[in-house]
Amino acid sequence: MRIWIDNDGCPALVRDMVFAAARRRSLPVTAVGNSQPRVPAGDLFSAVRVPGGFDAADDHIAENVSDGDLVITSDVPLASRIVAKGAIGLNPHGTIFNAASIGDQLATRNLMQELRSGNMTGMPSGGGPPPFDDRAKKRFADALDRIVTKMASDRRP
Repeated sequence: MRIWIDNDGCPALVRDMVFAAARRRSLPVTAVGNSQPRVPAGDLFSAVRVPGGFDAADDHIAENVSDGDLVITSDVPLASRIVAKGAIGLNPHGTIFNAASIGDQLATRNLMQELRSGNMTGMPSGGGPPPFDDRAKKRFADALDRIVTKMASDRRP
């Protein structure tokens, strides 16, 4: 079982929280990005720089993720791909992507993208995630703790 970080666009505070939780539970972490991800020293942590286009990091994670892994990402299409392989996703605001929720989350994402791109009268033109505030930090920390605790217990014989 491994934790993957979709590094591009992931807040540094979130990465630091993941590294600390992984160290406490002895879980390996791989950060993947278009630029060289910074990871702590040690055998648990690795970084992969992927060359190429917009979705190169997503493609690398989706191709290498395994059943039972955790992926830290804000990218709902990537979350859909990893959930299909038996992994679980967690975004920096504490939203969990799993088999029970990903269909609705992907449909909502696609609808909102369609509405924004249509530039319909009265629709907000902005987009993106809400601000990363203290509530989001707590939601993320709580969800991360629950998931990594389960991952660590699943590894025990």
